[in-house]
Amino acid sequence: MKVLTTILCMVLFTIIGIAPAQAQDITLRFNDHHRFKIVQFTDIHWKWGKPASNEAHERMAEVLDAEKPDLVVFTGDLVFSKPARECLDKALQATLERGIPFAVTWGNHDDEHDLTRKELTDYLTTKPGNLTTTTEGISGVTNYTLTIKSSNGERDAALLYIFDSNSYSSLKQSKGYDWIKWDQVAWYRKQSEQFTAANDGVPMPALAFFHIPLPEFHEATLGPDAFMVGTRKEKVCSPEINSGLAAAMLEAGDVMGAFVGHDHVNDYITSWRGILLGYGRFTGGATVYNNIPKGNGARIIELTEDSRTIKTWIRIKEGKIINEVDFPADTK
Repeated sequence: MKVLTTILCMVLFTIIGIAPAQAQDITLRFNDHHRFKIVQFTDIHWKWGKPASNEAHERMAEVLDAEKPDLVVFTGDLVFSKPARECLDKALQATLERGIPFAVTWGNHDDEHDLTRKELTDYLTTKPGNLTTTTEGISGVTNYTLTIKSSNGERDAALLYIFDSNSYSSLKQSKGYDWIKWDQVAWYRKQSEQFTAANDGVPMPALAFFHIPLPEFHEATLGPDAFMVGTRKEKVCSPEINSGLAAAMLEAGDVMGAFVGHDHVNDYITSWRGILLGYGRFTGGATVYNNIPKGNGARIIELTEDSRTIKTWIRIKEGKIINEVDFPADTK
């Protein structure tokens, strides 16, 4: 029945160009060694007809073959030209070829071409392994949660929050990038309360992924004793408005780390009041500014079942690993 439904959805999309924004029924689970590994790709900026984009595919294929992750998370700006559908196909190709489950949130450039955010999200439903979905009634399109089951499959053991960080401010009083809206923060609070209640009142170990960094990514690096590992070659391009997501996470107590993209020559890890804040590694080719030392790559994030710890590192060309961090141990 599931196969028939999937086929009918794909036919509907092909004929009239729309599909329901529903993720596939895929169970994420800690492995028998009680580990769960995520590869974060960000800012692929695939530009149709630009040979430089092929470097992004080469690096993604190399990283995936080396790491063999349980999940791939794309944190925005996959698409950088028309035709958006074909660019998205190329950006996803390495992941699709290896049959790895994946989740997407959009950046500020993905919907600047010939498909809206909703149309891009609907198109993802035709892809095997897609876990991207939407929450109706709040700002943005790619707001959703993913749960990771325990190694024995009997309970939810960890949680991923995916946020749509939107694009550009629509207010003349505040220029620049948009912010995660208050209704999205309220949605997060409600989700966190429900998951905590279902976990016997104990906040579930969680991570958050979105595209545009929060102002706290800058705040956390201030002061002589600030913890920072990695590259910082540009200012934090966050919104001028702080809508309180980091404060909500601090109060809820579930999110251990938040990971973003957007700033192509930043890939650093820092700590804000006990929450790990991390940039992904720029994954794209030379279709946009990309002068990060040692070239493009990906961030890898590994969780341990029933532990509020994070191991993370960057993998770059030729299998090299840099910037390894064991959180929170390395911040003490």
